[in-house]
Amino acid sequence: MSPNPAPTGDIGRRLALRREELSLTREQVAERAGIAPGYLQYVEEQPSAVPGLTFLLRVAEALETTVPRLRGAETGLPPGLGEAAEHPAFTVVEPEECLALLSDHGVGRIALTTDEGPAIVPVNYDMVDGAVVFRTAPPSVPSRAAGQEVAFEVDRIDEALSEGWSVLVLGAAAEVTDPADILDLQERARTTPWAGGDRPVWMRIDPVRITGRRITAG
Repeated sequence: MSPNPAPTGDIGRRLALRREELSLTREQVAERAGIAPGYLQYVEEQPSAVPGLTFLLRVAEALETTVPRLRGAETGLPPGLGEAAEHPAFTVVEPEECLALLSDHGVGRIALTTDEGPAIVPVNYDMVDGAVVFRTAPPSVPSRAAGQEVAFEVDRIDEALSEGWSVLVLGAAAEVTDPADILDLQERARTTPWAGGDRPVWMRIDPVRITGRRITAG
């Protein structure tokens, strides 16, 4: 028995997320790994699924990752612990692609100034009409961004390939107070704060400058 078994269903979620990161269908992964598409679907969707080591080895190779990563062995560790690729290539990401990368809502980091000094905190965000939006509640740090020029950063890191990208947004943050605008955000934004609880305050960052960078394995 593994000394650190993954919580039930976690492997399926990580597997599906990695597959989506590579823009692969279940059929494509199944063909790469030499497994049945139906069983792959079962593992992704059924919390009770307990795939064997042979299955995990084949799928990990097909998804260009490792079995420990699928099992969540690196959960809680900061990204970027791997070594650099042999021939890394650094490129600037154009603004149009930056917006496309931002549009896939998820987790970003907002940098602002507080009475205690500079602060950088993660928030669950979405993009609506070209602006970064997120929910919070006073007196949390993100709620203090209202009226400030802030920085907002999003990135994706692939340790298996030692590559990734980051996008930086600079702009003014403001609390959304108009009832009609709040209702519009509630209907259109897909973001749900992981922290839970009552977070009724909607914040909006209107970008003034957007820059991005990408590192590929070359």
